[in-house]
Amino acid sequence: MKSLFALAAVAALSLGAQTASAKDLALAYFMGPTHPMNKAVFTPFAEKLAEVSGGALTVSMFPGGALNSAPPKQYSILLDGVADVAFHLPGYTAQLFPVATSVTTPGMCADAVECTEAMWRAYDLIEKEFDAKILALWANDPQVLYTKDTPVRTLEDMNGLVVRVTSAQDIPFTEALGASAVSQPVSVINQNLANGVVDAVSIDPSATMSFKMHEPANYMTTNIPGAGSAFVLLMNKAVYGALSDEEKGWVDQASGKWLSLEGGKMYKAIAQRGIDVARENGVEIIELSDDERARWDATIQPAMDAWLASEVGQGKTGAQITAIMKGDDG
Repeated sequence: MKSLFALAAVAALSLGAQTASAKDLALAYFMGPTHPMNKAVFTPFAEKLAEVSGGALTVSMFPGGALNSAPPKQYSILLDGVADVAFHLPGYTAQLFPVATSVTTPGMCADAVECTEAMWRAYDLIEKEFDAKILALWANDPQVLYTKDTPVRTLEDMNGLVVRVTSAQDIPFTEALGASAVSQPVSVINQNLANGVVDAVSIDPSATMSFKMHEPANYMTTNIPGAGSAFVLLMNKAVYGALSDEEKGWVDQASGKWLSLEGGKMYKAIAQRGIDVARENGVEIIELSDDERARWDATIQPAMDAWLASEVGQGKTGAQITAIMKGDDG
């Protein structure tokens, strides 16, 4: 099941992995093996698959970009057969996944578990966006704003800042606040904030631990408009299609909504910890007051109205997708 190209890449990189059997799946992700998503999603999938199959289907992990180090390319290496299973952030290629990335729309959901549930309500639409088998579909907590030189306490402080955002979906809302928005992979956000390539990084607070954002940041602003970012664990469609009905059943048991919620629960649990760790390391935590947050919400409302009225994907407007994700579609 593992492609010859993947095997060649592994050998060339001298990873020392075991030679894959005909029933072994190569799972690729670009973060290190200590990243919380490995513990919450990738390893549980591998362990459950081995359990339900009695060891007939196993998973070999290739962390740290071993099969491809570019975060935006993870979906491509899956389609190309370099990996059998791959982790991907739809926000990196948001134009391909407009429904999935709609979960990041401000006000869509309040925490990682709620955002994961929202995505699953839109599962039928999201599934059509991917040329792959979806194994898990989850989200993190709403964004905070890490800054180095400029404490963001008011709407006016956003004026002229260059802000790294997770998805193209975030751009109109960020720019409505007076900032310039750029999309960058998480692998460069620490360095780019430290070097002044960007003035601010918009990402969920778990980035304090995952990407050591407390090191370049001096300030963190919370209670800003936003919602969760989408994550997916995908299986190559041809690989899944080549499995027997029994093997497909094993994969289905080892994946799905239960696995997705494990990812959401993990992110919800560590969100506050990210804020606490930043504070413990000298980062000033700035929480927008309710009145100030209301000013931000009012400022982005024209951009929100435009998105709600626009056709986002599959003939659905932003308003219709919002109703589906919030469970208000009847």
